[in-house]
Amino acid sequence: MLVDNATGAGLDWTGPPSVERRSTVAPGGLVVSSLRWGDGDPELVLLHGGAQNSHTWDTVALALGRPLVAIDLPGHGHSDWRPDHDYRPGAMVEVVAAAVEEWAPGAEAVVGMSLGGLTALCLAADRPDLVRRLGIVDVTPGTDRDKSESIIDFMSGPDDFEDFDSMLAYTIGHNPHRTEESLVRGLRHNARELPDGRWMWRWDPMRDWKMTDEDGSSAFDGLWDRLGQVTCPVHLWLGGSWSVVDDADTREFLNRCPQAEVTTVEGAGHSIQGSRPVELAALVDKLLAAGC
Repeated sequence: MLVDNATGAGLDWTGPPSVERRSTVAPGGLVVSSLRWGDGDPELVLLHGGAQNSHTWDTVALALGRPLVAIDLPGHGHSDWRPDHDYRPGAMVEVVAAAVEEWAPGAEAVVGMSLGGLTALCLAADRPDLVRRLGIVDVTPGTDRDKSESIIDFMSGPDDFEDFDSMLAYTIGHNPHRTEESLVRGLRHNARELPDGRWMWRWDPMRDWKMTDEDGSSAFDGLWDRLGQVTCPVHLWLGGSWSVVDDADTREFLNRCPQAEVTTVEGAGHSIQGSRPVELAALVDKLLAAGC
């Protein structure tokens, strides 16, 4: 399947890369899974967004050609679902820190998209020894339900589908910036067939992803203060065609983190790794080179 990723992105194919699935038991007994790319010490850690999994980075990883680790967040991919179904960044950071400490303690950068981006932000604030450079894909602590309405709408859809084609049609309708070929590949990794022939997601299909607290405020508001604690180089990459980050969020991000660089990727949607993976890989390369 990776040859299709390479072909679709216009990348040269020289044969299958070294990719190995690994698992570890994190604090609380949760099993966390990841994909290890390459044979050397990982230079990079990648964290996906909500309702995604580590395979969302496949084309980016191919374009980079670097040793790296792409982690399945709790409740996603092949990692365990949390018993409390709490997938807020602050609730997951301890588990992610343990995984990074085991698999990539010397990584030069941590890059996260959406939910993974806010989790990476928490990791950089709480464990600066594990995050030497930080890349965040199309999210800030100012992201709320209103800005993420189409994402919440997608995640609030059916838990399972009559067949793969029905699931694909639903997914295509919610991803106008992705090619059908890339969505087919993504679904093969992000869904599983049930014994009765129906298909369901690999991510925890809970309804309330706790983006708001009981008082109605954003559950991410407190992350602004954590952003202010981040001292490493930071790059924020925004989708040019569709983003959940508005101008006010960007200004506040730079106010709290004046060392940050902000780049808009033209033609990209919220999931830049899906719609413009080669361009994102070039930006990640730039982030990694910044400390050399």
